[in-house]
Amino acid sequence: MPSIKHPIDPACAGVSLQDLLETRVARFAEIPGDWDAFADSQVEGRRRGQHRFIGAGGSGKHDPNAIPAGGFTLSIMQVPPGQGGSAHTHEVEEAFFVLEGVLTVFLEDAQGNRVSARLNRWEAISCPAGVLHGFENDGDVDVYMQTFIGSGRPGPVGYADDAIYSEEQARLAARQATA
Repeated sequence: MPSIKHPIDPACAGVSLQDLLETRVARFAEIPGDWDAFADSQVEGRRRGQHRFIGAGGSGKHDPNAIPAGGFTLSIMQVPPGQGGSAHTHEVEEAFFVLEGVLTVFLEDAQGNRVSARLNRWEAISCPAGVLHGFENDGDVDVYMQTFIGSGRPGPVGYADDAIYSEEQARLAARQATA
């Protein structure tokens, strides 16, 4: 008989293995892309689709198709050519892992100084909490990347652009009012 070394998550205690499995498997074909996930998603140059696998991701949107989050979130972003994600921060670490395509990622400081790197397939960046970061697809094919956020319930995206940040705050408040 196996010896279990760690306590089970209280939310999973008493749940059958079959029921646990059925709520913990997500399939790309069953997770539609959300092209309105973020305040900047409708801005030309910032369009991207979020497929939420575990938790709400940085969007904060509840998704009944997503696996419930514990200590992190995981999404796949589809980024068409010429599109990307605005400079932003999170209160916790965020990581990007390129699955397909080539993605330019950047870090930026409060003075607008920016450094960037090109990530190929199976390459990643870890963005520390509070550091402005973003990404751009300057190639000619869609980029698919995994995004990980180090919290099961991340706070609002901290956009560097004050107008986009205000819109994001309003969108989150509206979601919470209807939840």
